[in-house]
Amino acid sequence: MGRLNLEDIVQATGGKVLCGKAEKFSSLSIDSRSIREGELFVALKGEHFDGHDFIGAALINGSGCLVQSPPALLPADKTIILVKDTLSALQALAHYLRSVMNPPVIGVTGTNGKTTTKELISSVFGQHQKVLKTTGNLNNHIGLPLCICRMDGDEDIMVLEMGSNRRGDIKQLCKIAMPDFCVVTNVGPAHIEGFGSLEAIRDTDLEILAYAKAASVNADDAFLLEGTKNYSGKLITYGIRNTADVFAKDIMLGPRGSGFKLCFSDKRKIAVNLQLSGRVNVYNALAAASVANALGVGLDDIKNGLESFGGVPMRLEIRDLHGALVISDVYNANPASMEEALRELVRLKRKRTIAVLGDMLELGSYAEEAHKKLVRLLSEMKIDTLIAVGPEMKKAAKEFQGACYQTENSDTAGSVLSGICDKGDAILIKGSRGMRMEKVLQEADAAGTGEGNNAL
Repeated sequence: MGRLNLEDIVQATGGKVLCGKAEKFSSLSIDSRSIREGELFVALKGEHFDGHDFIGAALINGSGCLVQSPPALLPADKTIILVKDTLSALQALAHYLRSVMNPPVIGVTGTNGKTTTKELISSVFGQHQKVLKTTGNLNNHIGLPLCICRMDGDEDIMVLEMGSNRRGDIKQLCKIAMPDFCVVTNVGPAHIEGFGSLEAIRDTDLEILAYAKAASVNADDAFLLEGTKNYSGKLITYGIRNTADVFAKDIMLGPRGSGFKLCFSDKRKIAVNLQLSGRVNVYNALAAASVANALGVGLDDIKNGLESFGGVPMRLEIRDLHGALVISDVYNANPASMEEALRELVRLKRKRTIAVLGDMLELGSYAEEAHKKLVRLLSEMKIDTLIAVGPEMKKAAKEFQGACYQTENSDTAGSVLSGICDKGDAILIKGSRGMRMEKVLQEADAAGTGEGNNAL
């Protein structure tokens, strides 16, 4: 962030310098515990916390603070900048920097696959260009502007993941980042509690179309495509089943990777071998390839960028548990991603299939029926064993026709799994982030495998 200086901050935020002489800051921080020398602390204020309470700690190492309430003491050797609202100031500063430096911006939104698609796009462009990308899944009204404010100033392109929990969220992020291009991966019932309907989720994701001059969308998601019919920009489609501008043929799905022929409507094609498993990651790769191709990246560079990416932690990771194959997809869950992961479990079946499933959160009034529908699907797919974790999954477990265990939390589920799994089993572990399903594998691995009986 070498180009961010005091003058930028004051101009972008309308702030007032209360004290200090620092002209530049090495970076921004919103965490007083990890702030480093030369950084500017942004004292955000939320429902359950107030960054102003930690100004003293932040200034031990930090060079200054952005505040909306002046501290009682104004240290002469630290720079304090007063603004009306620190969150609005952070967002305004990000918008200012994006406007001044003006690299092409690709926004990535949708229900599932955003983070992996963002990483794949970054891998493709990152071979020859300097890429600024959102860290992890910091894709909200705080994480996205914080990412932009940490830019060095010489980036060639930005790849920004954009998440939403309610109407207007994507519009707010677009006002900050002003995306030139976008990818919309799919539409499904995630965070539906904050939206009320699938139509509202789709409309929110498609708020990005008002800003992007070109959009890449999933041709196999008819509901999503219907929402783009009035889009006036350039629409690019990708898919597997339906006719699309960018598509995959001759798909080969292995236990620890996948291969396919990447094809374009102008008859160009190239073989791609991903390090990522699962059909869903073929879709993610197609999404990345579609936007890269639209921006002039050559076939070989697209191929190399896709093939060099090793995956995102906690998303369809293939692990081992004492001779059993484990699909660890524990970052988050909604009905659509659950179904996709279960299909991957069935595909990788060797002996028994065991589904360790935690509650899907933020589904509101849809929760009970969504969990019942999921458990019925388990029976239809002939999953052998269910370990139901959490109150909603336990309630729905009576719909399951196979062997079933019910637990309150992920720690207990790990003990249950350790007691029943055998060599050759295929296991899926998945649930919403709040269920902490990564603890299942940790606990099962620590406890050791059982003898294949049902003793707990």
